[in-house]
Order: sequence, then C-alpha cells, then structure tokens
Amino acid sequence: MTMKVSVLTILGSQQSLVASAKAGIGAEAELQQTKLPPDFEIDASFPAVPLGSGGRDTRLSQLQPDQSAQFAVRGFIETNDPSQIPVSLGDVPLFADPAIAPFITCGGTPPLGNTADVQAKLAVSRLAERGLDGSEVAVAIMDTGINLQHLRGKLGRMPRFDAANSWQPPGGTGAPGHHPVDHGTMCAYDALIAAPNATLMDYPILSSTAPGGSISGATLAMAFQGLAQLITVWAVAFAAGGAARYKALVINNSWGIFHPSWDFPAGHPGRYIDNPNHPFNGLVSVMARAGGDIVFAAGNCGRECPDGRCQTRTSDAIMGANASADVLTLAGCDIQDARVGYSSQGPSIAGMYPQKPDLTCYTHFLGSEAFGAGTPDSGTSAACPVAAGCIAALRTRLSPAHVPPANLFAQLRASARHVRGNQGWNGDYGHGILDPEAAAQIAGL
Repeated sequence: MTMKVSVLTILGSQQSLVASAKAGIGAEAELQQTKLPPDFEIDASFPAVPLGSGGRDTRLSQLQPDQSAQFAVRGFIETNDPSQIPVSLGDVPLFADPAIAPFITCGGTPPLGNTADVQAKLAVSRLAERGLDGSEVAVAIMDTGINLQHLRGKLGRMPRFDAANSWQPPGGTGAPGHHPVDHGTMCAYDALIAAPNATLMDYPILSSTAPGGSISGATLAMAFQGLAQLITVWAVAFAAGGAARYKALVINNSWGIFHPSWDFPAGHPGRYIDNPNHPFNGLVSVMARAGGDIVFAAGNCGRECPDGRCQTRTSDAIMGANASADVLTLAGCDIQDARVGYSSQGPSIAGMYPQKPDLTCYTHFLGSEAFGAGTPDSGTSAACPVAAGCIAALRTRLSPAHVPPANLFAQLRASARHVRGNQGWNGDYGHGILDPEAAAQIAGL
C-alpha cells in the first residue's frame, strides 16, 4: 500500500525560497512557484528555512534569506515500503522528519518533595544573594506552549514574558502564553525555580497540527522551523550591534525520539538520530556557536522503568540532537539524589557524542501541577528545565561573549557533585548532579 512520508530536503537558492523565508508563515504562494525534484510534494505551509552555506561553520550573517545559498523545505514522498526510502530525488538529498514527543514519564508514583526542596538542593537562596536570578536572560521553552495564567496562580505573580519574540508554528493554535495547560507549562514553571526573574519565550513546536503524511502532528520539522526563527531573533534582536535586549539566551528542549523506528532506517544518510550532518543537528551547532545555551532532556528509556514508547529498548537510547556535543543533556534524579528509573542511560547512540548524559538534575517533585493537583513534575522533561533555569541564573552575570556555551558546560561538568563516590563520567549520572552554586564559585561570581 502506498503511503506518504514527510521529509526534509535542501534546495539551492531560488527567488521563491527567499520570498518564503522573508514572509514566514503564509508564504504558500511563493513556495508553489519553487522548482522541485520529481515525485516531491512540497508542504506549502512550512516556510523555507535559510541554511547559509549548509555547513556546520555557517555564520549568522549567512542565514539572512538574501545571503543564503541553500534552503530547507518540508514535503512528502510516496513509498510502498518505509524501509526503502530513497537517498535522494535526482541530486536532491532527502532527510528524515520523524515524529517527536515530550519526555513525560510513565508515572504511577507520587511526587517526592516539592519546589522548595528543589530550591534547597540547588542553593537558590545563595544564588540570589550573589545576584544570580536570571534577570535580563531569556529562556525559550520549545514545547507544547505556555499558559501564563496557570503560572501566575502557582507563582503568585505574573512571570516575565516576551510575546513579541515568541513564535507560532504553522498549523498551531493559541496566542503566545495562552496555550492549554500541559507539558510546556510544566517546563516553564521548572525553569523559573532557580531563575525567577528570567524572561520566558514561547516556542510551541509540539502543538502543531501541520500535515505529516504518514505521520501526523509534531515532527522534527516544527523544531527545525522554531530553532531557525529563534536564531533569527537572537541574531537580529539580541546579538547584532547596539545594546542587546538580553544578556543571554537559554533554550530548553524536553522532547526527543523514543525509538529508532520513528526515523529513517539504519544506514540511510538522511537519518536523524545518529547523523551529525542532518540539517537540524547542523542548525543546533550554528545556534551554539552563536552563544545560545541549548539544553536537552536525556529521555525516559531507563532500564528500570522505560516508557512504553521505548519498546523495551534501553541501550543507545539518547539519540539525535539530545546526543549532540553542542548541547547539555540532562538525566533525572529525585531530591534524595537517587537516579529515577526511567532516566535514559549512556552511552548515547553510535555516531553521536558518546558521553551522554552530561549531568543529572532534579525531577519527580510537586511543582507546577500542570497535569492535575498532586501530580509530580516528572521525567527528564522536568530535570531539563530545572537545569536550564540554573544556567539562566549563572548567565545573569556570565556573558556568553566571554564564556561561550561550550566553556560554561565544561565548568558545570567540572563542578558537578559526585554521587556515591563516582568520579568522572558514568552512564547513569553523567558527570554528576548539577551544582550551580559550586559553578558560580568557580567562575568567581
């Protein structure tokens, strides 16, 4: 039976692609004029994404539509067998656009401790005494969307929020900050635990209802589009000349792929999960070199309690951008410093950076109650934004221009608290439990 499969491909610069990238959402007419390879049906709801030269050394200036030599577009091909997807259509390469999902846990156990306990473990009060509270630092939540009213009810105040530099994906619904209470609201709450004065930005990549061929809902293309928009925002509004609006940008990603069957088959050069040359992984590298602190969850395929979507596969479970050398990858532990059984363990999938996770942070506590009264903030989904908030706190006085993301991540690994005498890296905890105050001391803050 013939089925449609959503894919990403890279095309050389054309006037229609430049116009689409400039127009953003609503550029369907421009894309329909694009010269395409045979048997490729373009998704006209997905604006073209400038890739510059297409290499990992692409500069921000090359990502301006008029300066870009290459563009990524999303579309569909028909196949009788998903395991036999062609490498290319003519000389146009095909890359995977797999489904992605938030890393919420299989659950079933009550929360252990609460927000105050997490704040105590992270020494948030001592961070505040050092003036490290996330002021003038932006935290982009790439997730299902944020509900500000729920956060206001939990925090007793309205958090700082940048609607102008938030984003709405193709097919998405709801205004920035006004999405249903869900996974993204949990992540936003958790990011503010250590950085209460950080400014949230809403990037609801997991809320899209854009068509997906044989895969419906959120796919990697939405994260790709969101990250491209965030790079533009950072380059234009924050980092390019004049007085920057924010001191730093932290990007939280509590999502990923649960099983290789969601991706192209093994050995396909367009596969995502083990391919540093996939366009999304390349864009991650560009963002990291531009000064963005990118944080990813390790996933919930731990040996003791894997999510059902892991299909019992618990080795090589940290995949794709979650296993990139350019990001900080978080495992999860409870407030007693015990690794939670669903936290994915390293090493990561072959082909990506092997020593993942990098660090461990706190999860499974009573916090946002985004999923109902008494339910925990759980999964490595919660550990990730708690860590992102710690980074935002440090960035209050630690400029990415002077301490780039790679250097900061190295300091966090070096200052991590070792568990049960473990030294160096291990597959359960990475380099240890994140200790932002120790990192602040090392940095002289």
